[in-house]
Amino acid sequence: MKRFIVLSGPSCVGKGPLHTAFSNFYPELAANLKKLVLYNCRSPRPGEIDGEAYHFRSREEIEGLRKKEGFIVLDVRGDLQAVDLQEAERTLQAGDLFFEGNPFVGRKLQEAFASKVTVLSIFLAPISKEEILFLQSQERGRSLADLVTDVMRRKLLRRTQRQKNILSLKDLENIERRAASAFTELKEAWNFEYVIPNHDGEDSENWNAFYYPLGDSRKALLAFSDLVAGKASPLVEKWDERLLS
Repeated sequence: MKRFIVLSGPSCVGKGPLHTAFSNFYPELAANLKKLVLYNCRSPRPGEIDGEAYHFRSREEIEGLRKKEGFIVLDVRGDLQAVDLQEAERTLQAGDLFFEGNPFVGRKLQEAFASKVTVLSIFLAPISKEEILFLQSQERGRSLADLVTDVMRRKLLRRTQRQKNILSLKDLENIERRAASAFTELKEAWNFEYVIPNHDGEDSENWNAFYYPLGDSRKALLAFSDLVAGKASPLVEKWDERLLS
């Protein structure tokens, strides 16, 4: 039976390099995953190709898809994104459908396909359940929402500096918008079957500087590959709704 594999998490948490490492080190498993390509109104990042990373279109064009049957359209961190459900159905004919992206679209896709195929939903989190419980127990601890925002802000700054070297005001505003959304997105994690804690975001050299992934990059790769292969993994967590309520 075909599956729909959903990998979600905040911006810059490491979803992209995890998928790349999975393709490099588990090519036989990765070959059966057919990526669902979304529509997105933002400009391509360095190295992104239209039709592979996203279908890059104008905001007006994507807004117009709301009027068409068979499209899911969502405003995500200031970007307008859309999913062509018919395209997703066609992609499923070629193998397991794979979505890598933000949890708001990820949850909508779970709802759309839950009655049609087996859904494997995975959330990549920048903080572990144990760390959350520890921070919540500290009387003088800082706001967890502020901490998550700061963690992701630093990851996003490093990633964007690596991509562009000199950052514009627009870049900084985009980083702040994405970082500010991270805690709200983290609160979606309980809607996913498995949570993989990972401190190595897209800014981390642990993904590819030493050929083999190291640190949390390696653990995330092992956990993800086990789940895709249908195996249990000791590296995953399950969160409940009350954890961040």
